[in-house]
Amino acid sequence: MAQKLWEKSVQVNEKIDRFTVGRDRELDLYLAKHDVLGSMAHITMLESIGLLTAGELEVLLEELRNIYASAEAGDFVIEDGIEDVHSQVELMLTRKLGDVGKKIHSGRSRNDQVLVDLKLFTREQLKQVVEEVEELFQVLIAQSNRYKDVLMPGYTHLQIAMPSSFGLWFGAYAESLVDDMMFLQSAYKMCNRNPLGSAAGYGSSFPLDREMTTRLLGFDSMNYNVVYAQMGRGKMERNVAFALASVAGTLSKLAFDACMFSSQNFGFVKLPDECTTGSSIMPHKKNPDVFELTRAKCNKIQALPQQIMMIMNNLPSGYFRDLQIIKEVFVPAFEELKDCLQMATYIMDKLKVNEHILEDDKYLYIFSVEEVNRLALQGMPFRDAYKKVGLDIEAGNFTHNKQVHHTHAGSIGNLCNDRIVELMNQLLGGFNFEKVEEAEKALLKR
Repeated sequence: MAQKLWEKSVQVNEKIDRFTVGRDRELDLYLAKHDVLGSMAHITMLESIGLLTAGELEVLLEELRNIYASAEAGDFVIEDGIEDVHSQVELMLTRKLGDVGKKIHSGRSRNDQVLVDLKLFTREQLKQVVEEVEELFQVLIAQSNRYKDVLMPGYTHLQIAMPSSFGLWFGAYAESLVDDMMFLQSAYKMCNRNPLGSAAGYGSSFPLDREMTTRLLGFDSMNYNVVYAQMGRGKMERNVAFALASVAGTLSKLAFDACMFSSQNFGFVKLPDECTTGSSIMPHKKNPDVFELTRAKCNKIQALPQQIMMIMNNLPSGYFRDLQIIKEVFVPAFEELKDCLQMATYIMDKLKVNEHILEDDKYLYIFSVEEVNRLALQGMPFRDAYKKVGLDIEAGNFTHNKQVHHTHAGSIGNLCNDRIVELMNQLLGGFNFEKVEEAEKALLKR
């Protein structure tokens, strides 16, 4: 068994080692390139305060760039007996460069190392989620505009209620993603603050230049108080999980609608044939498995904030190993949500709608409010109009031309999609992803 960074004369029991390391080797592979970036910024700062020579910095940066490239290519591995990504990177540097590789940890703890790794990983993943949300948003807006004049029944209590439209249906989910994007932006801004230099949560006697590492890594600011920087472990993941859960809530509801509306009892929409599955005994079946799985996966993601909360909620300030377990539920959630977003985008883009739903007279009564309002506009008191239409329905005398004339903002005849797009664009412009990209590119070229 390889010696741990923290081991001295006594070697840990093998079963204890296996239990305490857990799934860290597997999950730390997600953090590898981010660990390298954090180390590049840290040693650049160490050179500026005299803890590394210019020559040592140059060879360390060159080798770290090589390790970064291997992580990007998927070739980076954490060897058997090596505890985590931080230990593996330091081991690789020491093997290649000798004692100079042992100098990179000055002024750092694995506590602030994993904090910065998780923040760099999370902000990259949030950027990818934002891009997938925007893709789905654009498809929903396009479909809303395309089918803006096609009416469909609206429901309350799963009873037919009032006229709706596919323009409203698609557009409603588009606007829901705007609110979700607000959560994502808040999560991104909370994430994009630098904990590096907080060490084990109490700072360092080295004269660390934390402003420099903040700038080098493209953070908006630092987590100033070193105790709070460590307290942010778990809190950042929980807050990000709430943002992911908000997106997942929108997707889950959309998936439910798509499953229900595509069933023969509704027949409102038709899913692409290549996106449905069959039955082993029923030749006619075309099952909406993709949306059923999306619904389940997204409901699982909506439970993520509570899972994280239950792991970290009763901990006092300072670091505890409990926090390691958060990675097991947090890190994989991004891929799962991105998969669901991609599936939803593909299917919603190819979804076909039934343009003749309301020709069936079983939906006639959804126009009762239209008739009440028409009579009220002609001067009849609303309650009298309501009673007249109700009596006509009971007597079987109700008729309507099945036309609607809604003009107010956000209604069937005035979707306000241009305003919704404007809101989304304002949010997208507020992330400032370019700053991070430029900082990371500059760091890798040093």
